[in-house]
Parts: sequence; C-alpha cells; structure tokens
Amino acid sequence: MTTDVTTAAGRGTVRRLAGSLHRRPRLRLTLLLTAPLLWLAVLYLGSLAVLFVSAFWTTNSFTSQVVKVWSTDNFHELFTTPVFRQVILRSVGVALAVTVLCALIALPVAFYTARVARPKWRPLLVVAILTPLWASYLVKVYAWRLILSEGGLADWMLAPFGLSGPGFGLPATVLTLTYLWLPYMILPIHTALEQLPAGLLDASADLGARAGRTFRSVVLPMVLPSVAAGSVFTFSLSLGDYITVQIVGGKTQLIGNLVYSNIELNLPMAAALGTVPVVVIVLYLLAIRRTGALNSL
Repeated sequence: MTTDVTTAAGRGTVRRLAGSLHRRPRLRLTLLLTAPLLWLAVLYLGSLAVLFVSAFWTTNSFTSQVVKVWSTDNFHELFTTPVFRQVILRSVGVALAVTVLCALIALPVAFYTARVARPKWRPLLVVAILTPLWASYLVKVYAWRLILSEGGLADWMLAPFGLSGPGFGLPATVLTLTYLWLPYMILPIHTALEQLPAGLLDASADLGARAGRTFRSVVLPMVLPSVAAGSVFTFSLSLGDYITVQIVGGKTQLIGNLVYSNIELNLPMAAALGTVPVVVIVLYLLAIRRTGALNSL
C-alpha cells in the first residue's frame, strides 16, 4: 500500500511539472538549450579564448618553456616575417582556389542531378555524390598520392598527349582538397535547384531567352546564396587543413603546417598562428552574410 501511495505521489509531481512547463514555453526552451549552450560556451568558445590569450605569451628561448607574460611580440613577428606572410597568403589563396573550383564543378553537376536526370534517379545520384564522404579522409588523400605520383594514373592518362601529371606540390594540394570538399558544395546547390520553380524556366524560354541568358538571369541569382553557403565549408575546411599538404604538397607549407610544427617548440607562436584562420573565417562570414548564405546552411 505504501508503495502505491509513493508511486501515485510521484506521478502527480511529474504531471504538475509537465503542466508547469507546458504553460511556460520560454522556460521549456531555456531548459532545453541550457546544456548544449553550456557545452558550446565552455568547450568551444572557452578553448578559442584560451587560444587567443596564450598567443600573447612568450617562450623562453633557452628552455622552450612558456612564460605567461603579456606581449605582442608573436603577432609582430607574424606580420613582419616574410615567411609567415607568404604562408598566410598562400593558405588563403589555396582556400579561395578550392572554393572557386568546387563552385565551377558543382554547378553543372547539381543542375544535372536536380533538373535533368529522371526523378527516380535523382536520390541515387545524390547518394553517389555523398558516398566519398563515408570513406576515410586518409584513404582518399593517399589514393590521390598514388594517382599523382611519378608513373601513377595521372602520368599514364596524360602520356598519350605528351604531358605528365602535376606531381606533388601546390597544384596537387588544390586538386586533392577540391575532391575532398566538392560534395559540400554540390549538396546545397542541388537543394536550391531542386526547389527552383519550373515555371520560371518556362517563362524565360517563352520570352525568348536562350539557355545561357536563362542561367545568368534566372538560375544563377536564385542559387547564389547556396553557392555562398557551400563556400563556407570549402573555404574554412581548406584553410584549416594541414594533412593533405603534408601528403601531396611536397615542400609546400600552409598555415596549418606551421601551427603543427610550432606546438612543441613555441606554443604561443602556434597559438598566434592559429588565430589567423579564425579571424579570416570570421571576416569571410561577415563578407558573405549579405548574400543570404547563412540562411541556406
């Protein structure tokens, strides 16, 4: 009997609590978001804050120990040393090149999968495009290392034309990163084209516009926010990558390689280098915010 009374009391408490939460949607939303927001604030934003603060520390040149003394020497060296400036500009250039290549390839591919292919094949084509994302990152990069190596598949395919593959270096890095992040560009463009009203294309054709004019005046303005949304992934992922350039980049160095090489010897300098991609990506997001890309993510 005592157990039944306790169970009934517990159920009554749960009902009153549920009723109270039902009448207070803001409280319900607050309780729902508290845990993930704390996780974001403590682990993600907190780690970025620690990274930024440690960038103002220095390192003892004799013992390589971190000295927690406030100084801007790391940032001064970062922007006055030619090697650092070249690597930063090269990293941004690689990220932009990968983004442009992904957009140029993704537009016709997404147009075919969304508007040209038969409806029953479209889901299968989307799955085929996303399939490379299921494979291991290192497997894909080492596969491209074999393709681009001397005597590899690239040399074999270009040999009849008297040409050879790019080998290892900056072009190989851009090519490999383009392959890795291309699905992130195709998917949002495919979604935008799939939602594009067919009546707009028919109206453009009825008014005498050719395919090129229809693409420039109708299709491109509609999918531009999705292109910008995809560029957020391709740009940020390329800017922060350092493994691909180690495997297929030859002697090329990007900013991620400098961060990795300075972690053990000069942690504050590594932190200062690590703030550069964060600042560049924030500026990039602010630049494309007006396109509506952030609403398409």
